[in-house]
Amino acid sequence: MAKLTPIIACSNCPIRHSAVCAECDAEELEKLASIKTYKTVPAGASLAEAGERLDHFSSIVSGCASMSRTLEDGRRQTVGLLLPSDYIGRPGRSVAAFDVEALSDVTLCRFERGAFEKLLRDTPHVATRLLTMTLDELDAARDWAVVLGRMTAREKVAAFLVSLVRRQAVALPSATGTDLHLPLSREAIADHLGLTIETTSRQFTALRKEGLIELVSNRDIRIPDFDALAIEAGDDGDGGPIV
Repeated sequence: MAKLTPIIACSNCPIRHSAVCAECDAEELEKLASIKTYKTVPAGASLAEAGERLDHFSSIVSGCASMSRTLEDGRRQTVGLLLPSDYIGRPGRSVAAFDVEALSDVTLCRFERGAFEKLLRDTPHVATRLLTMTLDELDAARDWAVVLGRMTAREKVAAFLVSLVRRQAVALPSATGTDLHLPLSREAIADHLGLTIETTSRQFTALRKEGLIELVSNRDIRIPDFDALAIEAGDDGDGGPIV
């Protein structure tokens, strides 16, 4: 069951420097704080349904969610993975374009749609930041088309891990390697990559056997050589695919 959550002060918010508020000054943060609410939903809950009214614009503070489209015959395609600082909703549109489901417990920083749209008109820093994030999302969608259409199962799994390292702002690997916590289950990863869970598990095992990753636990991975994994993902060092 969804529940209201105590509001975190913007100055202490874990996504303060990466969400839509990243470029706000103190006065603008006060405006945002005056209209925001927090809500926590459990894993498996719907955050938005395609074609249904969406009354809030939300930023993910913690947790992970999937964005998907379901066809009339029941087939589903995942089109995006939402992590902390990513947003749900679109100013100027009151209806959700995709289904959004919580893959873990998710805490949202929410703004009533009308109030947020007014804030965009009055607060250039928020509008500029939202535009930048939207263009980044467009680039990610184009890269996603390459991942789904051209990559092998091995490359997909490697690209996914490389992307998570970058998106979660984990420090670039040093001589001691990179540690990565997977925010979603192996089954959810398979669904996200358009693979079976068996194929996904085999690729994780193969990457482990070749020393490209170390499986610390079911959800924790150590990457001894980030550059080697990036090469396995077909990353030419110019940004690479963003899954």
